[in-house]
Amino acid sequence: LASQNDIHEQWGGVVPGLAKTAHEENIDRVVQSALQKANMEIEDVDAIGVTVGPGLEICLRVGCNKGRELAMKYGKPFVGVHHLEAHILMARIPSEKYLNNNDSEQQIPNNEQSANRAMEFPFLALLVSGGHCQILKCLGIGKYTIIGGTLDDSLGEAFDKTARLLGLPVGGGGGPAVEKLALDGDPKSVTLPIPLRHRKDCDFSYAGLKTAVRLAAEKLCVERGVATPEELPHEDKANVAASFQHVAFRHVEIRLGRAMESAAKEDGIGTLAVVGGVAANTELRRRLDGLCKEREEPWEMLVPPPRLCTDQGAMSAWAAVERLMVGSSDVAEGQEVFARYPFSSSHDDDKS
Repeated sequence: LASQNDIHEQWGGVVPGLAKTAHEENIDRVVQSALQKANMEIEDVDAIGVTVGPGLEICLRVGCNKGRELAMKYGKPFVGVHHLEAHILMARIPSEKYLNNNDSEQQIPNNEQSANRAMEFPFLALLVSGGHCQILKCLGIGKYTIIGGTLDDSLGEAFDKTARLLGLPVGGGGGPAVEKLALDGDPKSVTLPIPLRHRKDCDFSYAGLKTAVRLAAEKLCVERGVATPEELPHEDKANVAASFQHVAFRHVEIRLGRAMESAAKEDGIGTLAVVGGVAANTELRRRLDGLCKEREEPWEMLVPPPRLCTDQGAMSAWAAVERLMVGSSDVAEGQEVFARYPFSSSHDDDKS
């Protein structure tokens, strides 16, 4: 219904002030358009869900204020959604036969609402996005244990910085641009270090790899007699992109493989959800599918369709449904937004 990619393209990333203004200018139209496309009036809506964190507070506040206003004006249940939980729960959205049903009168029978979740608890989740890189043990709604996180940059951030280094368009995120360029390159052509090779835990680090990519690109600049990596020939840039992507994903495979081993042994978990914007990457999907299938006892892997991996309104709506199904909601009046929002500070099972 609305996108800000074109707004931020020229700046090489999201500009908070411009994002806030775009939210303010479009939110009323987007709400009305969504209702029209669903052939509904606001009175027909069962509940209001809105993301309250973590994220840019000045942007979150625009949506939160609108959600609070609607919930209080029309007496609707209200859910303040945790952005990361929303990503994780996209792995549980019902099968396409329900999502694609155009008959607004047909509903999922109550006795099938749980059975048709794509993935049941417990499961392991790899959350990879522009701002986060985590491995979580998912035991239920609001029940998540982080067993691995980034020590510095996220995977998505490393993709964005590599894209900017090579002069690629990043309005829609650096990830898709690097992924496309990498198709033309040799992933073994540029030698780059795999991060944290000697640490036997599940944490991530991409700051060192980011620096190594920059140094490798600068070395190529000297060899080619150009001033900046942006001026490198297409083949060189493609090789840098492919080599970066290969090593970045090898790092994921190593850390995630260790987490899978632990989760299987300690909790009997054998399913993996890959979520977040970077989960839309085709090469990552292929490699993690192989990681699951090659285990002594193969794991099941579920990745949402690419359009549901990146940030979008459907994820907040679905997270609100999941919360409401277990009797969890929030009080609209006075709801705040949070730049940082640890899972331990979000909702409880008995909150209502």
